[in-house]
Amino acid sequence: MMTMIVTGGAGFIGSNFIYYIMKKYPKYRIVCLDKLTYAGNKKTLFPLMDNENFRFVQADICDRVAVYQLFEEEKPDIVINFAAESHVDRSIEDPEIFLKTNIIGTMILMDACRHYGIFRFHQVSTDEVYGDLPLDRPDLFFTEETPLHPSSPYSSSKAAADFFVLSYNRTYGLPVSISRCSNNYGPYQFPEKLIPRMIIYALHDRPLPIYGDGMHVRDWLYVEDHCRAIDQIIHSDKIGKIYNVGGHNEMRNIDIVKMICRELGKPESLITYVDDRKGHDLRYAIEPAKIERELGWKPKMDVQKGIKRTIRWYLEHKEWWENLE
Repeated sequence: MMTMIVTGGAGFIGSNFIYYIMKKYPKYRIVCLDKLTYAGNKKTLFPLMDNENFRFVQADICDRVAVYQLFEEEKPDIVINFAAESHVDRSIEDPEIFLKTNIIGTMILMDACRHYGIFRFHQVSTDEVYGDLPLDRPDLFFTEETPLHPSSPYSSSKAAADFFVLSYNRTYGLPVSISRCSNNYGPYQFPEKLIPRMIIYALHDRPLPIYGDGMHVRDWLYVEDHCRAIDQIIHSDKIGKIYNVGGHNEMRNIDIVKMICRELGKPESLITYVDDRKGHDLRYAIEPAKIERELGWKPKMDVQKGIKRTIRWYLEHKEWWENLE
């Protein structure tokens, strides 16, 4: 039996990953470690609470004593670090918590991995560490060799954590891997993010606020495709590697919002434009050729089908999000 600690597992991507792994590997023991900040929702995991192969632990990855105690109890084979402060707007308002959680917390987890021994530590990073690309160069993409050039306190903290992860591999021989993903969407995403926010606002016929002119481009990745990628990375023999995980689904923010309006039968007149975010990145675009070539992973969900599926989930699970706005 493999024991896996999933940090941040009550959040959006982490919870989807737990459900994915428990379905694919029913004999694995999954331990969810989550502080339950505003973006963590324990009820997301309620269906798993009676499963003998699942354990939920509320703790902060910055709490070294709590982390070491959990490692002592569980003796994990694999640690997947989803735990992070991840909202750019919040990082602009309060950068300090991003440094604590995203850098210090990652270091403490790796220290525990060194002390107790593990098969793999996997760091879930972001394409935002690369900065942005110009809108008038659709031929340019982020590769794993693209220099890091983060724009916000959030992306800077994630870039720093990536450097720490790689340094622990080189200095201490810790078996690590890193994935840098594009914008995820799908079930259980906290309503502060663009897609669920626009779905919920549109359902209530509220104005749909878009930063700037709405021309910012993102590469949209359905969350289950991301989960499959991490699964393939951690079960491979690729140590000390970085993999870009993208959906081949570049779309402008304004077009995403218009698509949501069409699917919900809402008028585009709901769309409003607000002052742009400070330091707002123009375009993200990932080239996932390396993971496709080395591990055979490819995204399965195109954005049109994925948006429809996501809208349907939010319509069918109002009890999950109605008190989160």
